[in-house]
Amino acid sequence: MTSFPHVFPHRSIFAGSWSAIAQIESGRRKDVRLSSLSALAKALGVSVDYLIGSASATAPRLLEHRLLTYGSEDEYLAAAIPFFAEGMERSDCLLAVTTEKQIDLLRDSLEDRAGQVEFADSAEWYRSPRTAMEGYRTFVNEKLEAGAAWIRVVAEIAPESRSDAEIPAWTRYESFVNLAFASSPTTFICTYDDRSWPVDVIADARRTHPEVADGGTAATVNREYRGPEDFLIDH
Repeated sequence: MTSFPHVFPHRSIFAGSWSAIAQIESGRRKDVRLSSLSALAKALGVSVDYLIGSASATAPRLLEHRLLTYGSEDEYLAAAIPFFAEGMERSDCLLAVTTEKQIDLLRDSLEDRAGQVEFADSAEWYRSPRTAMEGYRTFVNEKLEAGAAWIRVVAEIAPESRSDAEIPAWTRYESFVNLAFASSPTTFICTYDDRSWPVDVIADARRTHPEVADGGTAATVNREYRGPEDFLIDH
């Protein structure tokens, strides 16, 4: 089982396993030192009350974490373009972290509106689960501090840049996003090209995203989703 330090750099604080962290977050594990809870809450950007599921927690669950599987460029654009267009109408902060090919595709489709979206190359952003998490945390925090009311992200990890040995760590990363950004006013659409990823990777993606993008700006509840307190224990 991969340990938490592979995602976050706080090695001296987070020496426990993924399952232990999930148990703390879900409230199943009660015998936790206050110092450990405080350190974990600080790293996640939430309160200790929220972390243990207290009724007095003040941090609401705002995150919308959606999965989009697509088999053609048309299917990809049918979800991404309306999603960004709606965000433009609402003055949301917009970010696309994807491949160079998809960036060109989005820019061409958005035309003169492309300047309203920030673009980042996924090969650089997704160097490791830790750098990806830190990148999103920095981006979200900076935009919220600058006055953004909501943040929209279309994200894709390029399969050609991931070895088979790395895939389990990235699957756990997807599950942990549900904890790390639970109180952030952010919508992530994580896109997977089902022509490129193995069937088992797509299956795990369905278990780590609470919602499924249903074309345009619509989303449906994902009945295959498993919360991180269950998923991470088994992985």
